[in-house]
Amino acid sequence: MGVTTETLRQFLAVRGNGGAFLEHEVKRLLRLVGMAVPAGIFIPAGETVPVPFPLPFPLVAKAALPGVSSKSDLGGVRLGIRDAAGLSAAVADIGKIPAAAGVLVEEMARPGVEVIVGGTVDPQFGPIVMFGLGGLFVELFRDVAFAMAPLDRAGAGRLVAATRGARLLCGYRGQPPVGMEPLLSVVMTVSELIGSGLIGEIDLNPVELYPDGALVVDAKMQLLPQ
Repeated sequence: MGVTTETLRQFLAVRGNGGAFLEHEVKRLLRLVGMAVPAGIFIPAGETVPVPFPLPFPLVAKAALPGVSSKSDLGGVRLGIRDAAGLSAAVADIGKIPAAAGVLVEEMARPGVEVIVGGTVDPQFGPIVMFGLGGLFVELFRDVAFAMAPLDRAGAGRLVAATRGARLLCGYRGQPPVGMEPLLSVVMTVSELIGSGLIGEIDLNPVELYPDGALVVDAKMQLLPQ
């Protein structure tokens, strides 16, 4: 059993297996398995914004919704919050969404190269990991690649290289190349999570890539149905 799978088992033993995961719960797991996520604070439904707020502006506020629902489609995301008044208004507004368990407030991520890393358990083929370039590459061109999980470093590299947009990661039109080791680490870790026999679906979208690392900006996860 790999370190990631053992950490997942310990996480579930403490958290419990009931109910769908909220984003801040998924990100707590991601931190435990070595992934970088934005600094954030979860404000449960009905609670007020801490004063003074301990994170620096600008901030983003997101509805805490179970499962893999799209927060944006429900009006549950506010970007570029620059002061305490704006934060209080955003939290109050998002808190009106009926399904919201609260609001996750995080530091704004600096722009990088957006990618998507995910996994699912296919009824026929078993655990599968997916990689793709974010933004228009996945929305318009469906530029994604799939592989059986889990993957070692060489397999993760082949998965990334199988996408048409992979050359953007090496630097393009004056942009610096991204750090490949952090990216491959994310892909391998996701592949072990989805291959654990405990997770049914995981979606990291987007992951911002930088020359010096990778940051998981949004994360969703569901357990494997029992």
